[in-house]
Amino acid sequence: MAKMTKRIYYDNPGAHEFDSIVEESIPASGGSPPALVLGESAFYPTSGGQIHDLGYLTIGEANRETNRLRVTDVADAEDGRVIHYLEASAKAPVVGTEVHGVIDRERRRDHMQQHSGQHILSAAFIELYQIPTVSFHMAEEYCSIDLTTSALTANQIERAEKRANEIIFENRRVHIRYVTRAEAEKLGLRKLPPADRDELRLIEVADYDLSACGGTHVGATGQIGSILLRKTEKVRQGTRVEFVCGDRAVRIARCDFNTLSESASLFSAKLSDVPEQIRKNAEENRALRKEKDEALEELAQSIAQIELGSQPETEGRLVIIRLFTDRDVNFAKLFAQKLTRGATPAVALVGSAMQPSGIVFAQTSVPAGGTPSPSDMGALLKQVLASVGGRGGGSRDFAQGGVPAGANVEQILRRAADTIKA
Repeated sequence: MAKMTKRIYYDNPGAHEFDSIVEESIPASGGSPPALVLGESAFYPTSGGQIHDLGYLTIGEANRETNRLRVTDVADAEDGRVIHYLEASAKAPVVGTEVHGVIDRERRRDHMQQHSGQHILSAAFIELYQIPTVSFHMAEEYCSIDLTTSALTANQIERAEKRANEIIFENRRVHIRYVTRAEAEKLGLRKLPPADRDELRLIEVADYDLSACGGTHVGATGQIGSILLRKTEKVRQGTRVEFVCGDRAVRIARCDFNTLSESASLFSAKLSDVPEQIRKNAEENRALRKEKDEALEELAQSIAQIELGSQPETEGRLVIIRLFTDRDVNFAKLFAQKLTRGATPAVALVGSAMQPSGIVFAQTSVPAGGTPSPSDMGALLKQVLASVGGRGGGSRDFAQGGVPAGANVEQILRRAADTIKA
């Protein structure tokens, strides 16, 4: 039976160095890097929503720098072992080797701040609104909790953030203790875990929150620094709230400030005026886009009228070929629509040589009960594009496709016209 790893962080989350012995050496296999199982370890494995520690293991007392093995991932095995994954190129030491472990201090502190902040934030949502947390997720740059509510107002978010920071600023003690499950059921835990173990590790924020948890936590709430709530979004379980604590909150606040300052300088405005400037610019852009679209409509209509009035009919319809070198395929599409939606039956074979180049084939739709057109635009487009490796498709009356770079768009249009007239 595999021996469980003694977890130093359970009782001493602030431990950053330790000594241990290799209990199991796992060679690289099937794409998995080499790994070690130690008798005891301060490395936290990914579990309970918290991501793993990083750091190093060194062999023996002498030449630690030359015998240093980088720990790239830490996993929690079902049988209680903590598995330390090494770099793919590392040579795992044999069983019985003495190792010295060093945890990445900044990463550990960050995780302690985030996880302890989550406990306080979840407790705040219950205290203020009786909304429980159903899951917690810690990523490299942000954290989130999922709450059992369909929505949160801006006021609720601000009040929960304010209350959580009040608890942090009071610098309340954070205790670790162990109880039996029977004892835990009488203590009023915020959330009682599934009944799969007799002893529970509890994290207690003095006079505020009591939760079963295996993660690493600060010794007092003041060490969290602060908590900043970010965006919210609707998810299957309810509402997801994104947040950051401690150093992350400072980094993100600085990033936000720099972004806002740069935006303000572009507008030659004060920071507080940036939202209004953005709204004003958005309205002006919408007006300009509308004017541009209307101008393009008029231009396409004018060119279409000239073409319709200057082309001779072939078997009762006009076959119009037009290549635009200074207009994109969207304009070609608009032009083809203007040609084929008038009273005169027409076939439009239109292309754009602008990159990415493309072609549009369209014909006037036959009214219900009328004689169907002998041409099929979708089939015609696929036929001519197949010869140059292009792709596209559509219906009997309208089809559109892309032309590979280097292909002669005008030749493709001429080939299509010859097919129709044949």
